[in-house]
Amino acid sequence: MTEETIATDTEKTVATESPELDAVTRDMIDACQGRGAFYDMLASIYYRPLTAEQIDNIANLDMSEYEDMNPLFAEGANDVRRYLRRRHSGTRQELAVDFTSAFAGTQSYKGRYAVPYESVHTSEEGIMFQEAYHEVFHIFKDNYVAKAEGYDFPHDHLSFMCEFLAVLSDRIAEALAAGDDAEALRQVEVSRAFLADHILSWFDTFQGVALYLIQTRFYRGILKISKGFFLEDAELLDSIAVELEQRLSSSSKE
Repeated sequence: MTEETIATDTEKTVATESPELDAVTRDMIDACQGRGAFYDMLASIYYRPLTAEQIDNIANLDMSEYEDMNPLFAEGANDVRRYLRRRHSGTRQELAVDFTSAFAGTQSYKGRYAVPYESVHTSEEGIMFQEAYHEVFHIFKDNYVAKAEGYDFPHDHLSFMCEFLAVLSDRIAEALAAGDDAEALRQVEVSRAFLADHILSWFDTFQGVALYLIQTRFYRGILKISKGFFLEDAELLDSIAVELEQRLSSSSKE
């Protein structure tokens, strides 16, 4: 994100050019770095209204390498691209109003809000600080990750959860670069469970409400991009896990 929203002792620099690394390992590290950067971008998009600089950066972002992920991602990327192609002096304000009405909860649809908190979309009460919040809080704590000071949203805000997955992606890459397949697999398994249990489990519900509230093609596209990316990332994590499990199994037999 633009500012760090999660504090961790994990460094984000990974050496990928080591001659000791085989091609498959380098590919996995590159994939982890790519997914981490994309999670960082999503975290910034869902955190607060975009600045003019952020809008320009997204407009100039080349997402062509991602667009063959799946049709949903490609459709969303097209929505975002076509909207930003016509951006003007009022675009930032237009997007800020859209963000605030939906993701900041200033408007509702039939009493339901599109705020990006897991608790709101998974609890019977439809309010924050419910069971999902406590679960996410403890997962962060168990993995030695904490919110940086000054960020007061609950831990189960989608931005923080995307940032958490970016941190874990860095850890996977670091373990791979160090030749520690067991630790890399452990971080992959944490990531897989978190993505399934705490993002994909409620994103459709959140998206469904948001689509009734947002007005711009940009945010409709962002929702599609997000879901497409989450689905693709789940498959990527599965494939990395299979590779690491096979390696560890082979090494144990030697």
